[in-house]
Amino acid sequence: MKKTLLSILAIFLIIEEWLWDLLTAFGRLLSQWLNLQRFEQWLSQTTANMALVAFTIPVLIVTPINLAAFWLLANGLILQGILLEILAKLLGTLLIARVFALTKTQLLTFAFLRITYTTITRWLQWAHAKVTETTVYRLAKQLKIKAKAYFFNHE
Repeated sequence: MKKTLLSILAIFLIIEEWLWDLLTAFGRLLSQWLNLQRFEQWLSQTTANMALVAFTIPVLIVTPINLAAFWLLANGLILQGILLEILAKLLGTLLIARVFALTKTQLLTFAFLRITYTTITRWLQWAHAKVTETTVYRLAKQLKIKAKAYFFNHE
């Protein structure tokens, strides 16, 4: 049972790593495409309070999408609800990760965020250490490396 659970977690972890890599790269490209370099420079140097405000904006953007997805699910539109929720999660991850990367130093001056961040980071490191020991994770990691080499180095 433990091996099966760790294998399932390994699959989720490798998918999360793939998505994180893709969304991080997409966030950088989107920022360049929208010409947000000056805004991001300002944001990375702003006050802690302004960084906290900026960090809440993606949550406020994604929350209505989550509510709409829940409404769809509650009204029997399962596929549409799931797809909208996936969109909300991807958009939320993209926006929140980008803002957090730019304002991490300022945000971690708030005790509640610093404690939350260190606690979650510790849990993730523990889980990652457990999952990376599994065969499924090692195989998926090799597949990720091969896929990345094929798609990004293939001419």
